[in-house]
Amino acid sequence: MAAIVCGIRTGRAAGCAAPRPATKTRCGGLAEGTDLGLPTAGIARTVDGENLARKLGLPHSTVHAILHASELQPHRSRTFTFSPDPEFEPKLLDIVGLYLNPPENALVLCGDEKPGIQALDRTQPLLPLRARKPQSWTNEYVRHGTQTMIAALEIATGKVVAHVRNRRTSVNFLRFMNEVVRAYPDRTLHVVVDNLNIHKNEAARRWLGRHPQVYFHYTPTHASWVNLIECFFSILSKRGLAHRVQHSKQDLRELLHRFLASYNESCNPFTWAKGPEHLQHIIETTKVIRLSTPKSLAVAEPNQRKPIL
Repeated sequence: MAAIVCGIRTGRAAGCAAPRPATKTRCGGLAEGTDLGLPTAGIARTVDGENLARKLGLPHSTVHAILHASELQPHRSRTFTFSPDPEFEPKLLDIVGLYLNPPENALVLCGDEKPGIQALDRTQPLLPLRARKPQSWTNEYVRHGTQTMIAALEIATGKVVAHVRNRRTSVNFLRFMNEVVRAYPDRTLHVVVDNLNIHKNEAARRWLGRHPQVYFHYTPTHASWVNLIECFFSILSKRGLAHRVQHSKQDLRELLHRFLASYNESCNPFTWAKGPEHLQHIIETTKVIRLSTPKSLAVAEPNQRKPIL
């Protein structure tokens, strides 16, 4: 927002002509963030170009030109979470190393669960797609329960192995891992998982002891973006679940299985796109934020939650 203030105070951004003196006078008070009745830190989240022009008494076209030339979008906002994990850097580099340089004669998988997938029915019939009219449905729905998908993505091919279960439990997770081991016999498996209790509890440790060819690599806490399985879950939500109607949990299970089979027929591997400079920036910024955040505000470790057995 400082760039907006600077641009409007001077009335100049790349490609913009200098304003008349009266325009400068009307813009000056924004530097302190007081003209809008908001703290400076909140302006970028709550102000768009039209409101900004109205508050400043300037033509909307003038404000829009400055914002556009400066590539500023005060009407937009994004969310973020910095990882409080003290081992953020080694965990991040370990997993990225698996993606970019997998061990020889080994297979790298990304595993996770997508719980709470709702079987949503509508109280009235859908209106079909027609010329100049999109498919329509009532906003009233009936929920027939939920399902959980436990999945593992093979990074070399993009194929996904998955189970659909009623709940996310330690028992179901380990049964799924047994299926994964059977699907890739005589292979060393490196599995990227998050810090959920069912991935790290005593039952999981015993299972790993019985399967020495399997290694779990834990993502940093609150850094699910490191796990490539999230890309598949995003595709599932947008292409498989959006604008769908299920009359029962059985309908939802069948839909998930059909989507998985169709996806595996034409899937491609995901490419890790964050290069060394980007990773270094993330690591350094995370260190600064972690050191400046009071311990009382630190987020609790996810694996402190009571295990579901």
